[in-house]
Amino acid sequence: MLAGFRGFIARGNVVELAVAVVIGAAFGAVVASLVADLITPLIAAIFGEPDFSQLTFTINDSEFRYGSFINALIAFLTVAAAIYFLVVVPLARLEERRARGADPDVRPCPQCLSEIPAAATRCAHCTSEVSPASPASG
Repeated sequence: MLAGFRGFIARGNVVELAVAVVIGAAFGAVVASLVADLITPLIAAIFGEPDFSQLTFTINDSEFRYGSFINALIAFLTVAAAIYFLVVVPLARLEERRARGADPDVRPCPQCLSEIPAAATRCAHCTSEVSPASPASG
């Protein structure tokens, strides 16, 4: 039973997931600090309210704390923007660069889908006859 547990923990996916959770928590702390220490004071300088958590209204003795919702919404939007601009955009640009650097002198064989030279008339993998690629399709 201990050997099975050791094998489970040693799997790459479990270790990668643990690292991702720790990095995610650290990233969340950084973004929370960004919101609390920079974004909220900036909003306070513009709108005059340093902390929205005290904003409430009352209907029939029921208190609605919409200020806490505004704080949570600002934090969520900041986290989403940070993830988008610091993770998604750079990875998309990197993938775009990789796609541009793809070898235009090869194409997939229509029979076996192996990469073959664009000018080939026979696939080296499955020996199927193929028509040469037109210069525009490369």
